[in-house]
Amino acid sequence: MRYLLMTLMLGLATLNGAPARAAEPAADLDKARAEIRQTAQNTLTALFKARPSVEQALPKAPGFAVFTNYGLTVLYLGGGVGKGVAVNNISKKQTFMRMVEAQAGLGLGVKKYQVVFIFETEDALNRFVEKGWEFGGQITGAAKAAETGGAYQDAFRVGEGVLMYQLTDTGLAAELTLTGTKYFKDSELN
Repeated sequence: MRYLLMTLMLGLATLNGAPARAAEPAADLDKARAEIRQTAQNTLTALFKARPSVEQALPKAPGFAVFTNYGLTVLYLGGGVGKGVAVNNISKKQTFMRMVEAQAGLGLGVKKYQVVFIFETEDALNRFVEKGWEFGGQITGAAKAAETGGAYQDAFRVGEGVLMYQLTDTGLAAELTLTGTKYFKDSELN
């Protein structure tokens, strides 16, 4: 099963253009950055439509990150890859990042979803960007409207100083499940 999971992850990484790429010309890297920025903006537009209060509150947060993730589950194993950008609202710095996900569970299918992290402190943002971030085991979040106030209604609290929205093609996810997900800097795009 370990070999099957490794094969699945390598296949997903290849489809996503993950780390094993040859060096790309600067124009190709600029194009990749522009595509990530546009996808992030489209995701934020969808979030703002679902939760208009976030559009007013987000610029006041120290930072945020937006990811698009693609996953595949075959029988008992699954995984996913994704790309995104973390934005420091204070310094205006953008950091391009990747994610990799592994999961165990019965299923068959392909999924695409977007994730928006909102950082309540600059320290939480810096930890995410500089050290990466990892979900271990399975985390199922619950919306914490009372804790986060009206600005971030229906956000999931997934760590100290970190709120998260998960969007699917049908809108905001009512439940958050992440299994073995790792976020890290994209060494080629930064």
